[in-house]
Amino acid sequence: MQSFETETRERLQTALKKADTTQYIEVGYNSIQHVGEMFKQCFPGKKAVVIADTNTFNAAGKQVQRVLESQVEGTLSPYIFEVEDMHAEMQHVNLLAKYLSSIDAIAVVVGSGTINDLTKLASYRNQRQYMVVVTAASVDGYTAFGASITSGGFKQTFQCPAPRGVIADIDVLSQAPKEMNAWGYADLIAKIPAGADWMLADALGIEAIDPVSWNLVQAPLRDLTSDPAGVRDGDAKALCFLIEGLLMSGLAMQHLGSSRPASGAEHQFSHLWDIEHHTHHGIAPSHGFKVAIGSLSALALYEQILPLDFQDRSWSLPEIQARWTSFDIIEKRIRARFQDDMIAQQILEQVRGKYITAEILHNRLKVLSELWPELRPRLEQQVIPFGELRSKLGQVAGPQRPEDIGIDLMRLKNSYEFARYIRTRYTLLDVAHETGLTGICMYQIFKNDVYWSGSKKVVETGNAIS
Repeated sequence: MQSFETETRERLQTALKKADTTQYIEVGYNSIQHVGEMFKQCFPGKKAVVIADTNTFNAAGKQVQRVLESQVEGTLSPYIFEVEDMHAEMQHVNLLAKYLSSIDAIAVVVGSGTINDLTKLASYRNQRQYMVVVTAASVDGYTAFGASITSGGFKQTFQCPAPRGVIADIDVLSQAPKEMNAWGYADLIAKIPAGADWMLADALGIEAIDPVSWNLVQAPLRDLTSDPAGVRDGDAKALCFLIEGLLMSGLAMQHLGSSRPASGAEHQFSHLWDIEHHTHHGIAPSHGFKVAIGSLSALALYEQILPLDFQDRSWSLPEIQARWTSFDIIEKRIRARFQDDMIAQQILEQVRGKYITAEILHNRLKVLSELWPELRPRLEQQVIPFGELRSKLGQVAGPQRPEDIGIDLMRLKNSYEFARYIRTRYTLLDVAHETGLTGICMYQIFKNDVYWSGSKKVVETGNAIS
């Protein structure tokens, strides 16, 4: 066993003690050969059925099927989705749930984010747990509670438990399409700005940091994301550390029962573009690459906010009352942007969940002003420069400009407002809005080539968004 495999195994074994559902994880070379043994540990006396799509069955499913047939008595024939460009949509959950209800077997899903989430929710609907064999280090949801499924045009997280066991074979990960591992790298390094957002929410008394979940994600994060070029080139150590970080993020979400440890403003951008059914060259960009542009956007905003001295600002109640947007106006803006009434209603529920009065905001800004001298250096230590993240994304062959995923600058600028509405989660987007600084920040971010060099400029000026 390589030393890096041992490091990963030891950290994951420690982390598993904090997990609520997942009991076994194996990451390493030839780990697929142990799938039958793990299955019998997880589900003694049960039959197994492999769930895959055509690509993942060829990548690892055939091998998993052979091992299960040799080690688990009564293993069923595999269930294979034969759908091109399949997404995590409720129609697929319904089909799989119906199939699972007709058999007495435990699902062993072979795949990545989409098929894992489909199987997770379909198994839960049949009051069963499941196992997963990872085929790409592409997402952080393998070990997370909940499944991210599009239903009624709106991406939602449905409550359901994480897998009982997880296997990630380094040989399989190294054979995955390079772009899929790049998706996972982008999703993992996004935890850096997400962590800063959680620090803001914690400091303002909105959502306290859970030390266990925080440490699972943040403690090893810089080391696990230190070799983007290695991820691109299929280096075994880089991929081992990448999948470890993604699994750690899932375990943190599992422990907390929330995606807060792994998700901030950068994910709100991605969710917004999901709702808008954004495509690029006729295909929906990956979650990881949308999050990559969301992370860059969040870091650009941090670079505008962090130099400011909030301690010297005096936010009077009359001033706040004069500029504070009423919920009625927000509702009109949302309904004008989202013509589908069901989607508009779902977004409004999120906005209603965190909307506050001018009086409450006045008190919140007092707290922010008092805490800023101590909070600002901590945030500066947490985040990384915009240019550093852009460079790392380039090294992993990820997107570096919004146009790389089909988002023009005007749309990105407008997304800063509407991304804030997508979740009740408190992030830097809310801080910029509540301090009345969104407009000037947008002007600074989009006025020149500091951030988006090579992109077509936004021609409007001034405080277009506030």
